[in-house]
Amino acid sequence: MPDYREGDVARKVRDKELDSREARGKLRPRGRPYWRTIERGLHLGYRRIKGKAGTWWVRHYRGNQAYDVEPLGAADDMSDADGIAIISYWQAQAKARERMVSRAHAAAGKTGPLTVADAMADYLGFLETNRKSAVETRTRAKAFIIPALGHLECAALTTEQIHRWHVGMTKLPPRARTKQGAKQQYRKTAGDDEAPRRRRATANRILVILKAALNRAWRAGKIASDAAWRRVEPFENVEAARVRYLTVAEAKRLVNACDPELRPLVQTALQTGARYGEIARLQVQDFNRDAGTLAIRQSKSGKARHIVLTDEGVALFGELAAGRAGHEPLLRKSAGTPWGPSHQGLPMQRACEHAKITPPISFHGLRHTWASLAVMAGMPLLIVARNLGHADTRMCERHYSHLAPSYVTDTIRAHAPKFGFEPDGKVTTLTGR
Repeated sequence: MPDYREGDVARKVRDKELDSREARGKLRPRGRPYWRTIERGLHLGYRRIKGKAGTWWVRHYRGNQAYDVEPLGAADDMSDADGIAIISYWQAQAKARERMVSRAHAAAGKTGPLTVADAMADYLGFLETNRKSAVETRTRAKAFIIPALGHLECAALTTEQIHRWHVGMTKLPPRARTKQGAKQQYRKTAGDDEAPRRRRATANRILVILKAALNRAWRAGKIASDAAWRRVEPFENVEAARVRYLTVAEAKRLVNACDPELRPLVQTALQTGARYGEIARLQVQDFNRDAGTLAIRQSKSGKARHIVLTDEGVALFGELAAGRAGHEPLLRKSAGTPWGPSHQGLPMQRACEHAKITPPISFHGLRHTWASLAVMAGMPLLIVARNLGHADTRMCERHYSHLAPSYVTDTIRAHAPKFGFEPDGKVTTLTGR
């Protein structure tokens, strides 16, 4: 029999396997949810996903041994619940009952208004199950979309409302990484000529998220027209960011300046061009010495790939993997613990300071370094894209095509006029770039 909490107006069904993150962490990951009956014909489900937050589902019985199943959103397995993007067991129960009431009203011809927050919650639930970008999308929705637009009815949205919101985001200071629960911190942009372009580029990316959520609701028949947001155009010419990369000499200097804990991480990035998250998840068994490859089993796109290594890379990973069990993290911190989210930030800053890398480069810049140096050495963009995990060469063409040796470049350098200019020996070379 269900166990209910006493004193609550609505009956809240306890479940020792689902009602706490600790209990859910003991469940075996599997494709189908763990179901719990909370009302007659209504079931709350939890789908356990290895290595990331699980998802809540609701199942409605509609007779003749048939059910309707839909997602509710991400569980609070790794982050505190906010009731919208991330929900607890008890919040999931409440949402499941709300869906039950909504379905009953719809069957009776009564439907409540769909808000932007509702559309975002449904979209995030879809991403959690079908895509790899749910975490980043949820963060941006929670920061920029839901506070400003979440309370508005989707059907009543106007082009002017969305346009003002889109433009308004460019006037906000860039957010800095802030500890959970602390007051939001912001980055200083004084003297940064690139800041306006970056803010417009960020506003465009968040607009894409809003449109995707609204389009999903529109295609499902929950919104009559998509005209309001279809008319809102993104800012133009804001994606042409200058790619920051290191020269070979700077890369060597950086590696030498790293502390012993960080050095293998930086060397791995320079040898592979892999993202930090991909590197942090590597296991010893992902290195294949015979094939000279490194397997990326979980990537941003959701597709696995094999990175082809140079002899130098094979030697590096052979040393890191020697004598260790296949399931162990390939790279770990000095205490033996794995690298987690943002653990690389401060050590990377210190290494740049010690190596006199000016301006300092982020860890992601090491990915650009691998790609840039490979392209300048003559590697075809198709091969660069494949090793980086891109579906095609469009991203590589945008960022690296100007670095590639070409007929035009070679012809100009061979035949353009030369005027005999020579250094006079009075120029002082500055450190850094």
